[in-house]
Formats: sequence, structure tokens, C-alpha cells
Amino acid sequence: MADAIRALAIDAVEKAKSGHPGMPMGMADAATALYTRFLKYDAADPRWPDRDRFVLSAGHGSMLLYALLHLTGYAGMTIEDLKHFRAIGSPAAGHPEYGHHPAIETTTGPLGQGLATAVGMAIAERHLAARFGKSLVDHRTWVICSDGDLMEGISHEAASLAGHLKLNKLTVLYDDNHISIDGSTALAYTEDRLKRFQAYGWAVKQVNGHDPAELAAAMSYAIRSPRPTLIACRTIIGFAAPTKAGTAAVHGAALGPDESAGAKQAMGWNYGPFEVPEGIKEKWEAAGRKGQGARRSWLKRLANHPQKDEFERAISGKLPEAWHERLAGWRQQIAAEQPKIATRVASQKALEALVPSIPELIGGSADLTGSVNTLVKGMPSIGPGEFGGRYIHYGVREHGMAAAMNGMALHGGIIPYGGTFLIFSDYCKPAIRLSALMHQRVVYVMTHDSIGLGEDGPTHQPIEQLAGLRATPNLHVYRPSGAMETAECWELAIKRADGPSLLSLTRQNLSETRTDAGENRCARGGYVLEEASGERRATLVATGSEVTIAQTARKMLEEAGIPTALVSLPCFELFAAQDASYREQVLGSALRVGVEAAIRFGWDQWIGPDGIFIGMTGFGASGPLDKIYAHFGITAEAIAAAVRKRLG
Repeated sequence: MADAIRALAIDAVEKAKSGHPGMPMGMADAATALYTRFLKYDAADPRWPDRDRFVLSAGHGSMLLYALLHLTGYAGMTIEDLKHFRAIGSPAAGHPEYGHHPAIETTTGPLGQGLATAVGMAIAERHLAARFGKSLVDHRTWVICSDGDLMEGISHEAASLAGHLKLNKLTVLYDDNHISIDGSTALAYTEDRLKRFQAYGWAVKQVNGHDPAELAAAMSYAIRSPRPTLIACRTIIGFAAPTKAGTAAVHGAALGPDESAGAKQAMGWNYGPFEVPEGIKEKWEAAGRKGQGARRSWLKRLANHPQKDEFERAISGKLPEAWHERLAGWRQQIAAEQPKIATRVASQKALEALVPSIPELIGGSADLTGSVNTLVKGMPSIGPGEFGGRYIHYGVREHGMAAAMNGMALHGGIIPYGGTFLIFSDYCKPAIRLSALMHQRVVYVMTHDSIGLGEDGPTHQPIEQLAGLRATPNLHVYRPSGAMETAECWELAIKRADGPSLLSLTRQNLSETRTDAGENRCARGGYVLEEASGERRATLVATGSEVTIAQTARKMLEEAGIPTALVSLPCFELFAAQDASYREQVLGSALRVGVEAAIRFGWDQWIGPDGIFIGMTGFGASGPLDKIYAHFGITAEAIAAAVRKRLG
């Protein structure tokens, strides 16, 4: 049965003239033990909520997963699909891609991301089991990872968090083959991996990765362990027979025709390309059906469960009825009271309305809870062995936090949000990109979003981050100007089910810019906040904390007899999605002036190459907030002077 995986991997890589056959061949025995004896799944229903999750973190070995899906009888992964391995439009892509096949749990490719995402899946399982009970939620998360995964820094963060939380239903099968692209892992990697994971609080086992009995014993041990488990499977890359390695013992190269034939001959596989004999295929398909009884029993339990409707609602991603009513009440309060607060505080106020209304909203922070305002009253923490809470203290682990949030969203039943400073979005960026690529509802709360944070200086002042984030396809970046816009942006982020959102929030207090609480004006990305008193001669376009500065500049220009409009532009992406006539109506044909305490990159689409930009041209500096803005010329006086000069 394992040789069928090896043969399909050889054939697909040979036909594509591209790919990595060594890992699928080396880990075929471990994968066979897992899929035939331990993994809880039913190939007839790849989205069964109580299935075990399987993550191939070593995504370069994607043919291992594709061969398993085909052999076990999943619809949508045919021999023809395998013949088009790595081709455009094929579900058998070069690395596993979420959405290409319903049994692919997550996109993997960047090493370490899959392992860290799986930690989020394991957290989700434990939390939902605490909420709905073991009769509805009782499954495991399995990972196959490589030396490359464990070299990446994100794996350290993720494994440390998993050990701390005692995620006992997480098992990692480590392909311990001592080979990477450059050659032996000894060139760069000599620590004791088992002791490392023991230090994180994991149980560890070391086995012969080609011995079915040892593999089965280790997986049985993992199922009984009160801690997460690492099983180091000592393998030979390109393994093709019990006594010898095949010729695929190079990580980064496809097999040639002679090598393919030699590898098949070494394992006694006397069948044509993509041919699997009926007896072996029947055994694999029987393995794919072995979970049918468990799934049917689960469906019966679900049908009679008192929380059936709530469980199905949460898993489907549908929001509760009337979830927005408390938030609407907070917006009315803003309109009436006009609070002068930082948007990070306004975000916390919005969460005070949202968290009680949406039980699946799970928050957290990378050790900055008091600064990013992501915790609200009555929100207990998730801790070691205690998963009924709704707040995760991730520690100083931005990489791991962002990837774990992807895992929670992918698992289903949870809407995750997590906070750090905007400057540290650089640490979160790989996972943010995957959130966008996989269309996952993940909310990133990023505060201290400009030079307005003051004394911490240029190391903590984000200058280029907004431009980079706005350049990410399918990511909505919100930079609200006050409490009203912050509440509106939270509403949009929660409603959005087809991609991630990022809220860029201030440390400093801001005067409220809005008195209306009816229409969600941020929903169109940008709008006229204040119209000119006559035919426009200038339009000021600003975001976030700079809207109030631009508001003062507009007043100065109006008093000087220059009719000027003010546009708030909290979300470039939503504004770009509006029809051209709306955008032209908002921006007008007069001189356009962009105002943002960040670099100009990305602004020309709104102000044009001849527009004026008031912002940053380099990094920030350390000093008091008011002096910092004056030092860099981002003031109402500077804006008004630039407009008067241009207009002559």
C-alpha cells in the first residue's frame, strides 16, 4: 500500500518534469499507518466537522497528500488530476492549496506555517469541545513536517505555545531524513530536536520511519499522551525498498526516466505509469470508508443534541441574529457624546459590544494586551488544559499568533482576532498573506499606527507598513479617523466572510470627526466628510489620525476664501471597489491633497501624480507627539500653505 504512494509520486513528478518525490517516498510508510489505522475521516464527506485534521506542513512533498486523497477514494482527485500535477487549474498544485480540493485543510508552502497553523486548529478543537461537549467535538490534529519546518523560527514559537497549552490532541510526524536542498542538515542544523521539544513540554518518540509496527506503536502512544507529541520518523529520502534507497535521494530534483524505472524496480513495482492494481486500490478505498460508522454515529448525536442549531450556525460561519445591535447602540453613544479617545480605545469599546453578542469571537495578543486593548471584561483566558475561555495570551510570538489564528479560522466555528503594534505586522506578514490567499475571516488589530506614538522612535513608528499591507490582494486595511469609524470598521471586518481585515489604530487620543450614526459610511471605503462651501478648488484626502489635522487645514483654507472639501478614506480596498462615478464624485476634479503620516507609495491612485502629498519621506524620530508632527511637516499650517502655493 505504501508503494502505491511512492509509485504515484514518481509518475506524477516524472510526467510534470518538476517536483519533489523524495519526501513522499520517504514518508509513505508513516502516511500509510496514519491513514489506514489512526486518522479519523470519511472520504465520502471531506468537510465532516468532527474529522481529524491533517496538515502536510512539508508542502513541497504535496504528491504524498494527493496520492492519499486519490487512493482513499476522495472525489475530485482522479488519476487525470495526478497526471496534471503542478499544472494551472489542477487540484494537484505544486504545494497544497486550500480551496483546490475540499480535503486540503490549509495552504502550505512557506515552511513552518503549516505546523503553526495546525496549532491553531488544535486550539480550536479544544475550545469547541469545551463549548459544545465531547459528543460533538472530539478529534485530533496530525501534522507531517520536515527538517525545514523545524529550522524556521515560526516552528519554535508554535511548538512552545502548544506545549504551554498542553494541546494533547496534536501530533507531529517529523520526517527526520537529515537532508535539505543544500545537502546534509549537518551543514546548518545540529541541535537535538527531541530535547528541544521535550523542553517545550511535548512528549517525544523516535522510531524507524519505515517500520509499520514502530510507527503504529508511536501513534498509539500519542493518542494516549496528556501532552502534544512529536514522533521523529527516521527515514531515507526517496526510500524505495526495505534494504536500499532509491535514486530520488535529492530533495530538490525530479527523477529522470531511468531513475524512475530504477526506483520502481527497487521496490518491485511492475506496473505502468499511474497504474495501481485493483487489490491495492481496494484496500486503500476500504481505508477511506473506515470512518463511515463514526460519522453516522456523530450525525445521530448531532440530530439529538440540544445545541445542534448553535453548533451548525457557528461551524457554517453564520453570525448570530441581532449580533450588531449592541454595536449600533455604541455608535449612537458616540454620536451623542463625541468622545475624544484613541482609536485603540474605541476598538476596545466596539469589542465590548461584539464579544457578548458573538460567542465564537476569540481574541488574543502578542503580550501587549494593555496596549492594544484587545481584552474586554468577562472574557476569561485560555490556559494550559483550560480551554473554555475566549482570550489567548500568545506571549511575544507574533509569527505564531498570526498563523494560529489562520488555523482557528480554517478549523471552523471560531472568528479569531489578535493584536500587536502595526510595526510588528512585519512579523505577522507571512500569515497575513496566507489569510488573504485562503480567504479566511481573521481580524488583525494593529495599534500605535504612526509617528503619533511619539517617544518610542523610528524602530516602533510604522512608515512603509501601510503601503505593503495595502498591496496585499484580498486584505482589507482599515485606518479609521475616530470612534465612529472604528465601530464601522469593526462591523465590516466581522461581516466579511471571504477574507481578512486589519485595523490600523492610534495610540493618541483623537477628536471625533462624525456626529451621524445611521449609514455605515466606511462601507464604501471613502466618503466626503465635509463638502466645500462653493465650487471646489481643493480636496483634502486623509486617513486615521491625520483626518483631524486635515479638518483644521480645511477650515483655514475656507477662511482664506478657498472652497475646500475633506474626504475620509479609511479603506483603500473598499473605495477601489466602488464604481468610477462614485469615486469621481467623492474626489472631485480640483487639486487633490493626500495626508497620511506614512510614505506616498500607493497614494497616486487617488491624488494623481500631480497631486500634493503631505506625509513621510523617510523614517521617523523620537520625541513628543506634537513636536514629531511639526518636525515632519504634517500640520494643518503646512497643508494649507502647500495648497495656497500650488493655487498661486
